[in-house]
Amino acid sequence: MPAQTNSHANLLRDQTRRHFFSRCSMGLGSIALSSLMAERSRAEDESSSQSPMAPKASHFPGKAKNVIFLFMAGGPTQLETFEYKPKLTELNGEPIPESLVAGKRFAFMDSSHRSNLLGPTQKFQQYGENGTWVSDLLPHTAKIVDELTIVKTCKTDLFNHAPAKLFMNTGSGQFGRPSMGSWITYGLGSECDALPGFLVLQSGPRGPRGGAVLWGSGVLPTTYQGVPLRSQGDPILNLSTPASISDAQQRQLIDSVRELNLKRLVETGDQEIATRINAYELAYKMQSSAPELMDTSDESAETLDLYGIKDPNESSYARNCLLARRLVERGVRCIQLYHTNWDHHGGPTENLQQHLPQNCKEIDQASAALVMDLKQRGLLEDTIVIWGGEFGRTPMGEVRQNTGRNHHIDAFTMWFAGGGFKPGLVYGETDEFGFGPIENPVHVHDIHATLLHLLGFDHHRLSVRFQGLDFRLTGVDPARVVHDLIA
Repeated sequence: MPAQTNSHANLLRDQTRRHFFSRCSMGLGSIALSSLMAERSRAEDESSSQSPMAPKASHFPGKAKNVIFLFMAGGPTQLETFEYKPKLTELNGEPIPESLVAGKRFAFMDSSHRSNLLGPTQKFQQYGENGTWVSDLLPHTAKIVDELTIVKTCKTDLFNHAPAKLFMNTGSGQFGRPSMGSWITYGLGSECDALPGFLVLQSGPRGPRGGAVLWGSGVLPTTYQGVPLRSQGDPILNLSTPASISDAQQRQLIDSVRELNLKRLVETGDQEIATRINAYELAYKMQSSAPELMDTSDESAETLDLYGIKDPNESSYARNCLLARRLVERGVRCIQLYHTNWDHHGGPTENLQQHLPQNCKEIDQASAALVMDLKQRGLLEDTIVIWGGEFGRTPMGEVRQNTGRNHHIDAFTMWFAGGGFKPGLVYGETDEFGFGPIENPVHVHDIHATLLHLLGFDHHRLSVRFQGLDFRLTGVDPARVVHDLIA
């Protein structure tokens, strides 16, 4: 008997206060359990009624609610597309004035690659009501110039591909910052509950340099990161249910995992768990919505011809443009199309004579068709379409196996359409060589600030605090909304 008494005494002595309250059937233990269950019930109600991607109000009424970014990865040359510079033709082969290049840095422009001025390799004509100059490489885009806002004085800070792509997409050349699409879906949510709010489509011989960080969510919850859609097989990897699993079994598994995640969410308050809950539910819905999206059999022959699609099942930039329109129709907030390779240095697979015309032919008709298709369906008014790359190309030639142009950050061309941009506007002017702006420069941060403004956001206020710092798309450097571009 004494031994038994000592055993009970030791047991009570070794019990912690936490263990005592968790096992107590009355008093504080019951109260704590009741409170936990109530919190769990509230979390479940919130999770089921409002996902992290639910539509949200912007700071003020915006002119646009969707964005499609046609990203020409590699840096398309403005001097063979939209920048007509007859002085370059006149001075072809002459040295560029030293005053322009003094103190400037160029990728690969050392003694073996530096060259003289290179005249445009394409012919230009004027189009539209304002006589906008467009090269013969873009005959379809030339027909819609009255719908476009063409900015010829875009400027960025970084002259190598991966950092410059990061800068254009995230506002910073450093890893870990949220992409533009992530900021947009973080601010506005999405109007589609059966597809991700931010989707990425790719075409060309390879993916863009930089990879997934270009559409990553950085310091934002991962629910806001871009989701790449595959052009062949399952639109998203591991989306299909194995044949051995029934719908009822899958639903039971998802519900069980959701219960466990909800319990953990109540205990920790970790928003990544809310992201996980939403991801499971979204993946379940996408098993039907994603294949339906990719099936373009309901598109008319006239629509396919408009985009230049000969085989609806063949992966191409044209098909991706059509999918972008279908995604906007379904309420997806942000769609980004990457097309490679626009890095025309003059190498064996990247020259101005053969490969630039090939690239332009691949994207010209479909890009113009997207703008026209959105307009005729009444979607362009609410949708911003952007065309451009991470930087432009130099007015000096670069001699390799063939002649090309080097990376250039001081002045390059992008165009915008819809969503509140002023149609038929050509903005900014560069010097006679196209080297730098002489009026109305537009920095990448200014582009971001203007896009956010059209979506209804003050770029200073759209921010998130992480590790004691306030992060935003436009960073800490000066940025302005370019009101001249807005209708």
